[in-house]
Amino acid sequence: MTALALFACLFILMFIGVPVAISLGLSSLLTILFFTNDSLASVALKMFESVSEHYTLLAIPFFILSSSFLSTGGVARRLIDFAIASVGHVRGGLAMASVLACMLFAAVSGSSPATVAAIGSIVLVGMARSGYPLDFAAGTISTAGTLGILIPPSIVMLVYASATEVSAARMFEAGVIPGLLMGLSLMVVIYIVAIKKNLPSQPFPGVRTLMSTGARAMGGLMLIILVLGSIYGGVASPTEAAAVAAVYAYLVCVWVYRDVGPLKGVKWRNEGENLVVALIRNIIALPVAIVKSAFDQEVGKMIKESARVSVVLLFVIANAMLFAYVLTTEQIPHGIASTLVEWGLPAWAFLILVNILLLVAGNFMEPSAIIMIMAPILFPIAMQLGIDPIHFGIIMVVNMELGMLTPPVGLNLFVTSGITGKSMLWTIKACAPWLGLMLIFLAMITYIPAISLFLPEMLH
Repeated sequence: MTALALFACLFILMFIGVPVAISLGLSSLLTILFFTNDSLASVALKMFESVSEHYTLLAIPFFILSSSFLSTGGVARRLIDFAIASVGHVRGGLAMASVLACMLFAAVSGSSPATVAAIGSIVLVGMARSGYPLDFAAGTISTAGTLGILIPPSIVMLVYASATEVSAARMFEAGVIPGLLMGLSLMVVIYIVAIKKNLPSQPFPGVRTLMSTGARAMGGLMLIILVLGSIYGGVASPTEAAAVAAVYAYLVCVWVYRDVGPLKGVKWRNEGENLVVALIRNIIALPVAIVKSAFDQEVGKMIKESARVSVVLLFVIANAMLFAYVLTTEQIPHGIASTLVEWGLPAWAFLILVNILLLVAGNFMEPSAIIMIMAPILFPIAMQLGIDPIHFGIIMVVNMELGMLTPPVGLNLFVTSGITGKSMLWTIKACAPWLGLMLIFLAMITYIPAISLFLPEMLH
C-alpha cells in the first residue's frame, strides 16, 4: 500500500506539471505523513544528511565550475584546432575532429550538454560551410556530446556512486574504455558515410601545425592528466581532484589563455620586451588578476551560472535521496528483489528489463534524477543476481546517454536545436539514425562486462 501511494503520488504530481525535484520531495513527504510513523523533523534531518554525508557529491559543484571556465575560456576552440590538425585530413575528417574534440572536452567537463554547447557552437557552422549536410553535422555533435557523461570525470557517475556507495574512482576507471570505444565507433561510421557521400577532407596541415595546435591546447589537455592521473594514481579522491580542477580551470581561463577576466587582451610578451621582464610582469599580474576577478563581470557571471546549475542539481539529488529513503525504510527494493529471485529471473533477462525501464525513463526525466530514483530499486536486485556493481553502473550511464537524445526531455536535443536555430522536430530527425548505433553499443556494454571491468580490475 505504501509503495503504491508513493509512486501514484509521484506520477500524478509529474503528470500535472510539477517539477521533478518537487514531485520527488512532496510525494515522499506525503507518504511519510500518512503512511509511516516518522516525524517531519526526521525528514529535515534526512534531507540535510542526503547531501552532507555523501562526500562524493561535493565534487559536482567543482566540476560544474571548472566546466564553466573551460567552456567560456577558449579551451574548446583550442581543442577543436588540435583535433582538426590531427584527423581533419581524413575523408570526413572535420566530423571526426568534432567527435575527437567532444571526447577531449568530455574529459575536462563531465557534462553532456556542456560538451555539445562548447563544441557544437564552434564546429557546426564550419562543417556546414565545408559541405557537410547540416542534419548530419547536428546528429554527429549531439551524439558525440553524450560522451560527456561516459568519459570520466562524469557528474552522472558521481551521482551513481553516491546513490549506491560504490567507488567513484572505480566508476571513472570503468568509463574510460567504453568512452574510447564509443568515440571510435562514431568515427568509423563517419568514415563509411563520408566515403559513400563523398564528404570533403582537408589537406594535412603539417607536423609543425599539429605540434603548435597541440601546444596551444595543452592547457586543457593537462587538466585531463591532472584530474584522472591524480585519481587513478591514488593521489587524490574524486572530490579533491574536482577542487583542484576548478582552481586550475580558473587559472587557465583567466591567466594563461586570457580570453575572459581582468587580463583579457593583455599580451604575455609585448613587442621588443625583454623575456625576463615579461616573465616578472606576468608573475606579478597573477595575484592582481585574482583580486580583480572578484569584481570582474565575466568571471562573476560564470561563477553565478555554475552556482545556479549546482543548486538545481543538488536540490534534485536531495529530494531524490529522500525518495530513496522512503523506499528503503519500507523495504520496497528488497521486496521487488525477492519476488524477481523467486520467479527465477536470469541476469540477462533482468538486464533487458533494466534497459527498457531506463530508456523509457530517459524520455521524461533528467539523468541524475533517474539514477537517484532507480538505483536504490534496481541495485539490490542486480547484486542478488550476481551482476558487478561497477558494470551495472556503466549500463545505467550508457542508458542515460541515450536519454540525452530522446524527446521530450533530451537535453542535447535542446542545445543542438538552439545552436542550429532549427526546430526540435528537425533536430530529433537528425539524431534518429545515430540512435541505432547507440543501441548496438548499449547491447555490447550490457552483455560484455569485460569492456567496463577490464581497466578497474587491471588497476586493482
